[in-house]
Amino acid sequence: MDATIRLEELASHPEYVSIEGMAGVRLDLRYASADNFVGRDLYGPSARALLHSAAAERLARAAGEMASRRAGHRLRVFDALRPGRVQRVLWDIVKDTPQRIYVADPARGSIHSFGMAVDITAEDAEGRELDMGTGFDDFTERAQPQREEEMLARGLLSDAQLANRQLLRGCMEAAGFRGIATEWWHFEAADRDWVRTHMRLIE
Repeated sequence: MDATIRLEELASHPEYVSIEGMAGVRLDLRYASADNFVGRDLYGPSARALLHSAAAERLARAAGEMASRRAGHRLRVFDALRPGRVQRVLWDIVKDTPQRIYVADPARGSIHSFGMAVDITAEDAEGRELDMGTGFDDFTERAQPQREEEMLARGLLSDAQLANRQLLRGCMEAAGFRGIATEWWHFEAADRDWVRTHMRLIE
């Protein structure tokens, strides 16, 4: 099969599905607005929240898990399928800075660009984001799961903020997602090496 596929061709590929309207999930696509670290809309007016069907199925399970653990709570998606063309824009901004650890080199391919990753948080019954200690795309040590115990000991994260992260992680992991060491909001629906070897990258 072809190694890549154009975003515009996905309508004819049923394995890629929209997550708009999914029960227990609200969309807040940050790269389809100016509310992101770039400060501009990278997706344009035709932005759609898509995932590979395998990831979408797991997201639906995670939303159900959240609802069962916290009545009225939902997942809020900041980003889903991110085409390679957008990944290159992000990479060009950070590649020569310390923030490069937060953005996958498009030469290898972000798992977002295969439709197998989501950036996500949780919100309460009133639609308020749970306090995770930092916002989305916060490029500081406080955002890193691998530094949470240190941040807690230094008073830079609270017990409540850590509990909120653990709630989110628990729901995502129960549905088959894996988190990463550097971003509390990023989850992948399969092993990244397997994804890069066996799946098509979306351009």
